[in-house]
Amino acid sequence: MPTILGNLRQLFQEIKSRKEPVSTGNSSEMNSLFRFKYTQFKDLLAANSKLLNVLSDMDEKLKGDQFFGFSYITSQINRSLKHAFSMSKCLNVMGNGRYRELYSTLDRIRGEIAALTSQLKLEPPPCNVLPYSEISIKDADWVGGKSANLGEIGNTLDLPIPKGFAITTRAFHTFIAYNDLQDEIDKLKNLTDINEYDRLEDISSNLVNLIKSKPLPPELELEVLAACSALWGDVDQQILLAMRSSAIGEDGDLSYAGQYLTLLGVRPTEISEAYKAIIASLYSSRSISYRYSKGVYDENLMMAVACLQMVDSVASGVLYTRHPFDILDENILINAVFGLGPYAVDGIVTPDTYAVSKNGTLSVLEKNISTKAVQLVLSKNGGVIEIPVPEMQRCSACLTDEQIICLAGYGAALEKHYNCPQDIEWALSPNQEIIILQSRPLKIQIPTNFCQLKSAPLAGHRLLFDNCEIAAQGVGIGHAFHVKSVEDLAGFPQGGVLIARHSSPEYVVAMRKCRAIVVQAGSVSGHMAALAREFNVPTLIASQPVLEFIPQEMVITVDAYAGRIYKGEVPELLSAIPTNNAHMKETPVYEHLKAIGQYIIPLNLVNPAASDFSPAGCKTLHDIARFCHENSYKEMFQISDLASMSHGWSLKLDAALPIDIHLIDLGNGIMPDAVTRWNAIKTDQIQSVPFLALLRGMLNKEVQYLEPRPINISGLLSVMKEQTLAPGHVGERFGDRSYAIIADKYLNFSSRVGYHYSVVDAYCGETINKNYVSFTFKGGAADSVRKNRRVRAIALILEQEGFKVIVKSDKVDARLQKYPKSYIESRMDILGRLLIFTRQLDMLMTTENSVEWAAKNFVAGNYQLTAPEEDPKLKIG
Repeated sequence: MPTILGNLRQLFQEIKSRKEPVSTGNSSEMNSLFRFKYTQFKDLLAANSKLLNVLSDMDEKLKGDQFFGFSYITSQINRSLKHAFSMSKCLNVMGNGRYRELYSTLDRIRGEIAALTSQLKLEPPPCNVLPYSEISIKDADWVGGKSANLGEIGNTLDLPIPKGFAITTRAFHTFIAYNDLQDEIDKLKNLTDINEYDRLEDISSNLVNLIKSKPLPPELELEVLAACSALWGDVDQQILLAMRSSAIGEDGDLSYAGQYLTLLGVRPTEISEAYKAIIASLYSSRSISYRYSKGVYDENLMMAVACLQMVDSVASGVLYTRHPFDILDENILINAVFGLGPYAVDGIVTPDTYAVSKNGTLSVLEKNISTKAVQLVLSKNGGVIEIPVPEMQRCSACLTDEQIICLAGYGAALEKHYNCPQDIEWALSPNQEIIILQSRPLKIQIPTNFCQLKSAPLAGHRLLFDNCEIAAQGVGIGHAFHVKSVEDLAGFPQGGVLIARHSSPEYVVAMRKCRAIVVQAGSVSGHMAALAREFNVPTLIASQPVLEFIPQEMVITVDAYAGRIYKGEVPELLSAIPTNNAHMKETPVYEHLKAIGQYIIPLNLVNPAASDFSPAGCKTLHDIARFCHENSYKEMFQISDLASMSHGWSLKLDAALPIDIHLIDLGNGIMPDAVTRWNAIKTDQIQSVPFLALLRGMLNKEVQYLEPRPINISGLLSVMKEQTLAPGHVGERFGDRSYAIIADKYLNFSSRVGYHYSVVDAYCGETINKNYVSFTFKGGAADSVRKNRRVRAIALILEQEGFKVIVKSDKVDARLQKYPKSYIESRMDILGRLLIFTRQLDMLMTTENSVEWAAKNFVAGNYQLTAPEEDPKLKIG
């Protein structure tokens, strides 16, 4: 006993002689440093999401069933390069320039892309105005995708479309040059380049007004008048036009909704002023900010304008050439309302629904007539207004059987022409003529609202999962194969269905063998989802414990159109897969995108532990994104080192915890009206989501025991011996303060107490693709054997809770990512309990059996460690 007391006395003297960390005395400077690094981290995550959206859209275009022009490719190249540069810059700022090689890699890839694009020689439009009778799909770079598609429908298929003409991109350049506006436009561009947004509104407003004040070139005005005369004879003032912007390159994943001007009810004599107003909308502060935030450069920016005679619709709606989410239903579906179409699309009025068979001759299979109390109509003063439907008409069908068959025939012709299912907007004119307003490829998916229809699961087959998120469409049938670690991929069988707890880009090595992929958690816009679309592997995110409910070797059918998984084979689903004879393939623009895509889309960096996971190993922009994304977590994880170097400028947490926690708020982590007392703050004034979840675990009454654990004498002697005899051990002491660096969705918690430290780094919000938890635990006061046993016990616990874990010596690293907010919160709760549970646990790690014994106790909720090692009730898994 005197020896123990002597060791304790020596230990206390050593602690007393320790020097406290130096206070900087400059809280503002340090807080700014933390905030700046966190801002860079958030910007990097945002750029990553934007880049993955661009890659996803390019993947969709490479299926060949969606129209696009060369300007689309230019726009996507510029956007992807900008987002990749933003990620590289943010990572270098976070890492103090440690990743400079990324810039040379990015320059190399940019050069490879530029070498391909330099080979293009695009012809300018032949004139300023083109009537729709002369427009086809090949003219998209002159008139915009919407106008080109409408011209294709009217000319190639000879289907009725609204009368009108397009003012081409040549007119845009003619107008800018005639009025010497390029210098003023360049001023605005330079302003956005240097981020002087405080001046953006003024300069933008001046440019918009300047454009509106300038005259149209005489040649352009003459061509517009000639087009009107050719269509409508002497300019009839009763004709009303819809003038719609058609910015070149906007046929991608961006909606541009509301960014550019659309004018309704324009008379022919007002076309010149309307045209200038639409052109000017390109340079509104709102549209400039939108393009800049989405990574769209203003180089080669140009606008075409569609001029269409307005249809004062008697009825209108949408036609699908097959069911939009039931893969087995190939019948044509039509919905219809009285008046204009928006009320059908927006679900304001429940529409009539008609089903038409495509087998052999077209025939009406079913009609569901709704009560339609109101309708949207054109106003004589321009714009639209809502009026009541006459009482006697409300329960009447919008279309006759003859009109239904006629419209279905148009739909069938469009599907045949484009070789894929179509989503068609239509209108019925006052003279009872059906007019096609727009047709685009139908993406088979579960819509938010289609006449309240709900496709039921297939009868006669056992449904395992429903309402799964669809990461890549398709149907796959095969034997389930569980992948719990990367090592399992080596034995993946040909034709198997990969079942895993979480998505991972490392699954790419099995994708050529894969019939389908099902994971419990992940993101539909993540790296694995992008690879699955690239390899055409049907992929679902089930948000349920798939490893537990789908046994190894079970035959399953994955329906990645309806988001369902069936037990056994469902051959009728496989035979019903729509075959798209992609009409864009082998066209020059498609082949160009395919060539450019090889430097943008593929992902080669899939394993962070591989030797080529480096800037030099990046072959594509996707690789750069993956590298930056992975290393950004490491940089944020190290933010706790800054906190441990200095103190004196943080708030103390007032909570019943066995450790002192000091808070640093990066923004919105603490309630704005929080009141501090003696520089301390209570837990009910915290609003950081991940930190609150961690505190719930740390303050859990079951783990907050009042009595000390039974002391194992041999364990205590081991600790004392290590403290007094181990060479160099004094230098491994980590300090006595714990810091929580918090924001509304972010936490970096570092607990550095005595001879061990633990760090929790987490982001927890509504965007699954950004969510993650990283955890590290290291050290202890006992000998190396006991410390290793403790971290192995921690590893067993965390593996059970879904973490990927690595153990080295006395250190355990764990991580999970891309889970929903609620799941991240539950894991943070577990980590909170674990932090309290494992304090001084190394003293109890007396035998190898202690590792599993401690882990079993935690999983069973026996935090007092009172159950014996042989208790059969203690189980893991």
